[in-house]
Amino acid sequence: MKRLTFTLLCLPFAALAADPAEIPLAIKNHRFEPAEVHVPAGQKVKLVIHNQDSTPEEFESHELNREKVIPGGAKSAVFIGPLQPGKYPFFGEFNEATARGVVIAE
Repeated sequence: MKRLTFTLLCLPFAALAADPAEIPLAIKNHRFEPAEVHVPAGQKVKLVIHNQDSTPEEFESHELNREKVIPGGAKSAVFIGPLQPGKYPFFGEFNEATARGVVIAE
């Protein structure tokens, strides 16, 4: 019974420890800022993307297997990882010429 009580008391702390790190990413003037996003390899992370433009943009990455439209003026979260060390390019499908970046897992 003591073990069960101890386990139940520890569950909320385990959930807190499992929360992924949040990394901010902005879309401004049809560009991602910063264009290089450094993340820890082997860990799940939460990209919090704030589209500061008035038009929508799509965060897309074939290597990360992610695709999400972020409306103008809105924030949205994209979960990635855990990743092997390396570079993972991403782009904005609506403004591919300027909206480009890379996630670097290290």
